[in-house]
Amino acid sequence: MLLKQSTLLFISLTLLFSCSKRKELEKKTIIDTNYDKAFDFREQGNTDSAFVYFNTAKDFFLLQKDSLGAGKCLVNMAKISTDNGDYFGGQELSLEAMSYLDSNNEAQHPYIVSNLNNLGISYYNLREYPRAIEFYQQSRKFTTDSVTLLGIQNNTANAYRRMHQYGKAVTIYQAILKNQLNPKEYARVLSNYKYTTWLENPKRNIAPDLIKTLHIRMQEKDQWGMNSSFAYLADFYEKKSPDSALYYAFKMYHTATALESPDDRIEALQKVIKLSPPNGAKPYFQVYQQLSDSLQTVRAAARNQFAVVRYESEYNKAENLKLQQENTEKEYQLIVRDLVILMVIILFIAVCFAAYFYYRKRRERIESEARKAIADSKLKTSKQVHDVVANGIYRVMTEIENQENIEKEEILDRLDNMYRQSRNISYEVEESIVVAPTLEERISGLIRSFQTKRTSLILKGNLKEIGQKVSLPIQDELEHILQELLVNMKKHSFATTVYIKFSQKDDRVTLEYTDNGIGMEEAVKFNNGLRNTGNRIELIHGEITFDTKMEKGLKIWVSFPVS
Repeated sequence: MLLKQSTLLFISLTLLFSCSKRKELEKKTIIDTNYDKAFDFREQGNTDSAFVYFNTAKDFFLLQKDSLGAGKCLVNMAKISTDNGDYFGGQELSLEAMSYLDSNNEAQHPYIVSNLNNLGISYYNLREYPRAIEFYQQSRKFTTDSVTLLGIQNNTANAYRRMHQYGKAVTIYQAILKNQLNPKEYARVLSNYKYTTWLENPKRNIAPDLIKTLHIRMQEKDQWGMNSSFAYLADFYEKKSPDSALYYAFKMYHTATALESPDDRIEALQKVIKLSPPNGAKPYFQVYQQLSDSLQTVRAAARNQFAVVRYESEYNKAENLKLQQENTEKEYQLIVRDLVILMVIILFIAVCFAAYFYYRKRRERIESEARKAIADSKLKTSKQVHDVVANGIYRVMTEIENQENIEKEEILDRLDNMYRQSRNISYEVEESIVVAPTLEERISGLIRSFQTKRTSLILKGNLKEIGQKVSLPIQDELEHILQELLVNMKKHSFATTVYIKFSQKDDRVTLEYTDNGIGMEEAVKFNNGLRNTGNRIELIHGEITFDTKMEKGLKIWVSFPVS
């Protein structure tokens, strides 16, 4: 028997070890696949999908406690955000990435340089040039690569030029030009250098140098460089030769269009409008307005999309942690139950042996009473199992079969209740105490029921603390009030994002509801839904306020006393 048990244990451990190794391999494959897909999408120009896959890979890296992997994903996500005009999002992701990168590890320095440079670029685009220079200078500490250092110096000089500190910028450009540069880099630095000297002294004739750099860039087929040369030439000729300036402004516009660079197109259109005759500028002004509005819309959509991706990721992680905690608690309860049963069995066996040796004469009577007690207990237990568990499961099966739109959470709650009742039967507990769900559980459950792929709901506020101070009847009314608002949103507003915030100040609680739907008329019409909501608010001695002057969406405040 012992040999058989040892063999079974060995087989079980072998299977467990092999399963563990297979799971580790599967996790590594998932990480590598997501990380590779992210780069593939980025190279294809599909930055939205690349951002999603980098975010997914980051979560897997964190599960594996791979801080470098998570840091690399965050750096790439930050660069995608910055490239799409979400400069604040790029800063936030870059700063988060720094916490996962080790500055003492030289192998990680390339990622740190890239990350610090991205922070500098984001601040540069936000016109916070001193901060941009700070991050450019920091990045120099982590690289010895000459090409990288020259690029950082050029960025630094550009920031000084934007701050009108032309002397510092010129000194840096001159230092860069002393190095051995390829034609493309030479043209870029020389162009920046000459343009800066002209800004410092507008009397200088830099046209020959700018045309020289333009020819180099044309030979190198450097369209981005050509675009920059056209911009500088248009600025230089603006007062000296407006016709030449207009010519180069048009060249910049056509080049920016070919490059699909909306920012450069807007800049070129600004020059064209400024240099064109009044009658000829109108068509370009209309194009400028359309392009500017479109760019703002696209960038706002990108910012929202990136924010939603990160929110959904954090939400899913929170849900998974909650599920893991629940499973751990259930496993713990099962282990405790099995240990208790095992202890009872051991104690029973010990008592039986003691009774056998010490009460031999009373053995037959004790065994007879024990058999009768066991039979009665089995009969009682089987009756309870039939009434409570079997009938309960049959009822759930019937509802699942006959009802099409049945709530999953409700079924899980009922099954959990039957599980508790069956457990209580093993303990011979006559009645189980039903614990009412907390306010936090109610509101979270309500939010989940309205959460869809199209509509994102964001919940904020310390519901746990508020729920401890608000009575159960008020919690019931509050749940129905919020439900009515969400139903109204689902039917009428076509909102894609809903923010719900609970806060408490002194003895009053405030529910703040905001969505980005179509809003409502300034004169609020109290139909059946709003009328019922108003009645519920009156029952809890509360107040409701509508903000109907928003350009888009709807904002509602509901406040009521704690007791």
